[in-house]
Amino acid sequence: MQPLAGLLVLDFSTLLPGPLATLMLAEAGAEVIKIERPGGEDMRAFPPPWGGESAAFALLNRGKKQIALDLKRPEDRNRLQPLLEQADILVEQYRPTVLQRLGIGYDLCRAVNPRLIYCSISGYGQAGPRAQEAGHDLNYIGNTGLLALQPGPAAAPVVPPMLVADIAGGSFPAVINILLALRARDQSGKGCHIDIAMTDAMFTFAWYALALGQASGRFPRPGELMLAGASPRYQLYPTKDGKIVACGALEQKFWTAFASLIGLAPELVDDSRDPAATKAAVARLIVARSSDEWRPLFAKADCCVTIVVPLEEAVRDAHFTGRGLFDHRLESAKGNTMPALPVPIDPQFRDDPATPKRAPGLRET
Repeated sequence: MQPLAGLLVLDFSTLLPGPLATLMLAEAGAEVIKIERPGGEDMRAFPPPWGGESAAFALLNRGKKQIALDLKRPEDRNRLQPLLEQADILVEQYRPTVLQRLGIGYDLCRAVNPRLIYCSISGYGQAGPRAQEAGHDLNYIGNTGLLALQPGPAAAPVVPPMLVADIAGGSFPAVINILLALRARDQSGKGCHIDIAMTDAMFTFAWYALALGQASGRFPRPGELMLAGASPRYQLYPTKDGKIVACGALEQKFWTAFASLIGLAPELVDDSRDPAATKAAVARLIVARSSDEWRPLFAKADCCVTIVVPLEEAVRDAHFTGRGLFDHRLESAKGNTMPALPVPIDPQFRDDPATPKRAPGLRET
């Protein structure tokens, strides 16, 4: 039996943070019912289309059920009441106080179901000067100082490729705290309200910059952190054929092996003397050869240096396929199949990967 089998989750969330959190709960055996407005949530219209639905929506909502309700209508709220009485977990992603005004706030839900674990995910939390402020991932990492640690060149700043606030600040903390709340409920018999602010965890990601700033009184400027561009040992270097070398040779043994492999001048191996000069010299050496020339040399040296690969190559990597990351299948309403979204749930807690699952259609209940 899966560890969350028998638990009922009501998912009022949309787009990414909440749906990914409830997907992980569903993958561990929980019954998840999406509560959507009539016509469905915005993610249903996201490209690309796949088998008559949105591939993005399907990936995030695999294995869930769905019911469409207009929460402004008393009769629809009455239809919701039995589910609220039975639910173990509720996940919502509205701005603070919205569900309270609709009569589905935590205090009202707790009155009908004291065991309910009510998880609210928002940008800035349920209270405070920014609580009602609109935002997206870029705003959240920008307002917490994280983006300023390495935004790229001032004339051409780089948008990060990952939605760190949505996933690492929203989805993951939501799942962690829901599981903690379930354990606490086992002990007390009572549910609770969990306040997940996506911005809060962004300070966790700035752990080393905080250590430096709070200990010395001077916070690092853009690109000054060792792991954010300052060190030649932890750096991206272009190759002759336009690929990128990811150098993570931080420890001395790895750095020594890397420096010897590329033929770095002895006077530059001690990168503490002039990091910029060492970085420039490494860049000149790396760009002199193609990625195909470098790849076997780095692999043999085992020095934490690799060639950056595109996603379409990574999903075919024998290591990741061998670990079963893409074994679970997603099926569309028209019978199309694709690999389900990999999630960090141990395989022993998931169901049989041989059985494809679908995302819910709009008329399912």
